[in-house]
Amino acid sequence: MVDAAPASSLAVVDGLPRCHHFDAYRCRSCTLLGTTRDDQLSDKEAHARGLVSAPVWLPTVAGPDVGFRNKAKMAVGGTVDAMTLGILDRDLVGVDLRDCGLHSDGLRAALDRVGSWVSDAGLTPYDVGARRGELKHVLLTESPDGELMLRLVMRSTALEARVRSRLPALLEAVPALRVVTINLQPEHKAVLEGEREIVLTAESTLPMRLATGVTLRLGPRSFFQTNTRVAEALYDQARSWVAALPEVHTAWDLYCGVGGFALHLAGPGRDVLGVEVSADAVDAASSTAAELGVAAQFVAADATAYALGSDAVPDLVVVNPPRRGIGSDLAAWLETSGVRHVVYSSCNAESLARDLALMPSLRPVEARVLDMFPHTTHYEVMVLLAR
Repeated sequence: MVDAAPASSLAVVDGLPRCHHFDAYRCRSCTLLGTTRDDQLSDKEAHARGLVSAPVWLPTVAGPDVGFRNKAKMAVGGTVDAMTLGILDRDLVGVDLRDCGLHSDGLRAALDRVGSWVSDAGLTPYDVGARRGELKHVLLTESPDGELMLRLVMRSTALEARVRSRLPALLEAVPALRVVTINLQPEHKAVLEGEREIVLTAESTLPMRLATGVTLRLGPRSFFQTNTRVAEALYDQARSWVAALPEVHTAWDLYCGVGGFALHLAGPGRDVLGVEVSADAVDAASSTAAELGVAAQFVAADATAYALGSDAVPDLVVVNPPRRGIGSDLAAWLETSGVRHVVYSSCNAESLARDLALMPSLRPVEARVLDMFPHTTHYEVMVLLAR
C-alpha cells in the first residue's frame, strides 16, 4: 500500500489561496497566490477579451484550483541521503516540493514513496554546478483511474542495471505504477528530457480514461494537458461546436498529439485526420481509433508542412499549437485554403491574436476561456472561426 499523501502546501486563509513555499520565497511559480479565485478568473477573461474580438463569450470554465495537476515534473537535487524532488533555486540548491498542493493526492503520495525508493536505490542526483551525478528529473503522471507512469530522466545508462534490479521493490511500494521508464538526457543544458526512452515494464502506455467516453493512450513522451478536468472540457467544447455544423464531413486535427480532438470529433458521416510530428503518439492514436472503431486516421508529419503539401482541403481544421502559435505559414494557408471553419485552442492568447490577424477572412464566432493553470496568469482559450 502507498502511504497517505503529505499534507498539501496549499490552503485557503481568509478567502485567499496561500502556500507556505510561496510565503517563504522557496517557490514563486504560482504568481497569483494572494489573489482571489474570482479575481483570477475575471482578469483572465478580460485579458482574452482584450485580444480576441468574438461576438459571443461562453462562461469561463474554472475547474478545481487545488490538486488539479496530473503530472509532476520534479528536478532532483541534494544528495542520495538528503534528496530533494522539486526545483533548483538560483544557487542550484534543491528545494523539496513533494507536498505541492497543485498535484493530486495520488501524485503527492507516490512522490513521497518514489523519493524514498530513489534514495534506497542509491541513484545519485545530478549536480548541475559540478556536472556530475546521474538522476536529473523524476516525471510522474497520473491517469483518471489513479494509475501512474514514472519516468526517470538520467544522464546515462550507468545505473540502469541497478534500477532494473530494484524495480520489484518500487512496484511493491507504489502498486499503482503501470509504466516505468528511463529517459536518457546526456547533455548539460536546460532540456527536460532526451530522445531515447528505455521502457522497464511490460506496459508502455498509460490509459487516460476520460469522462467524455474516450480513453487515450499516453506514451512516455506524448503530450497531454496537465489538468484532466479542463482537458475534458476542451474536448467537449470542440465536439459541441462541430456537432452544430452539419456541413462538416471532413476534419483535420493539426498538432494532434495522441489524438485528443480528432478522436472526440470522429463519428458517423465525418472522417477525421490527425497530424502529429511524434511517431509514437501517432501509433497510440491509431490504436485508440481502431479500438473505438471510428473513422480517424493519423500521420506522422509536421503540421505546417503537411497542410502546405496537401492537395485536399477539409471542411474544418482544429489547431492546438505550442505557445508560439501556428505561425505565419500555416495561418496564410488557412486564410487562402477555403477551409470553412477552424477551431483554435491556444495556451497563449497573445500568439493567438497574432495568428488571427493573419486570417482576416476567418472570423471568431464564439470563444471561451478555460482556466487550465490556476494561480498563474496562464490559461487556455478556444475560438470557433467561420469564413
